[in-house]
Amino acid sequence: MASTEINADREGWVINIQRYTIHDGPGIRTEIFLKGCPLRCRWCSNPESMGLNPEVGVYFKRCIGTEKCGYCIKACPEGEETLISDGNVITGIDREKCTECLACVDACPAEALVVWGKKMTADEVMKVVLSDIDFYRKSDGGVTISGGEPLIQLQFTANLLGECRNHGIHTCVESSLHVKGDIVREILPLTDMIITDIKHMDPEKHRDYTGTGNGLILENIAFIAGEGKPLIIRIPVVPGHNDGDDNIHATEQFITGKLGNCVKQVQLVPYRQMGVEKYASLGRDYPMNYITPPERKVWEQNIKRITERMQSHGIPAVAGTSSKTG
Repeated sequence: MASTEINADREGWVINIQRYTIHDGPGIRTEIFLKGCPLRCRWCSNPESMGLNPEVGVYFKRCIGTEKCGYCIKACPEGEETLISDGNVITGIDREKCTECLACVDACPAEALVVWGKKMTADEVMKVVLSDIDFYRKSDGGVTISGGEPLIQLQFTANLLGECRNHGIHTCVESSLHVKGDIVREILPLTDMIITDIKHMDPEKHRDYTGTGNGLILENIAFIAGEGKPLIIRIPVVPGHNDGDDNIHATEQFITGKLGNCVKQVQLVPYRQMGVEKYASLGRDYPMNYITPPERKVWEQNIKRITERMQSHGIPAVAGTSSKTG
């Protein structure tokens, strides 16, 4: 089995490093996506970010066939029954038998088997970050650490934030905030901005849709606002789930009342059916199969309605994400 042990201070599990992003904080940014998340949102488009350890994804359309190739089967130490085939094509993995040694991924010449999650050192990540430092300075951009949930890998995240701060790079943490308050208090001095979601104001519906209650999240949001830290709130607008007038009203009251409207921006983001292929690659059903996404004209009108409603209450709401955050 591949080693999943890391030096938590200097190493972390990274899904992806995306350069030249413009939506998750001001200016041109480098975004670091870390593995691991305590939530299981039905509409999540990145299922590969949920588990903390590396996972193998199977893209059967790329498989060139076990008769011509079969290197993955030969490489698997657990035996050929671990890799599931439909005739001549590898279509899945028996994940109860798989030890995640990743030998099959290394052996596959067609990239039909991929690994989600890579162990990286802080120095390796910072090498990528620093290669674009001129872009950050010219655009007032910086680095955003996201996930998954980056605060699950607290020490690694704090280390990266500290390194960025040492180089004068603006930092942002994108977090669900479903973490203990002590963790928020530890990370807050190290970051210049926080981005988080309000998915639903009703605690039971929030639990139904995400697998967790919202009490801890709302407490942490209120604490951050009270500390005066620049805060962006995103609301994924999911038809029939959280776009009803009662929930929108409760959200407005929370922002204008509990938070004193001390938010930099409220971004209303439409639900789109994304990540379906990723779920299939991991052998999971897409959780939102029961909903048909509305046509663009419909969801644009809905987002516009909610945006204008919030703006009428003095809330700095915008449709979609924006890099123009001041």
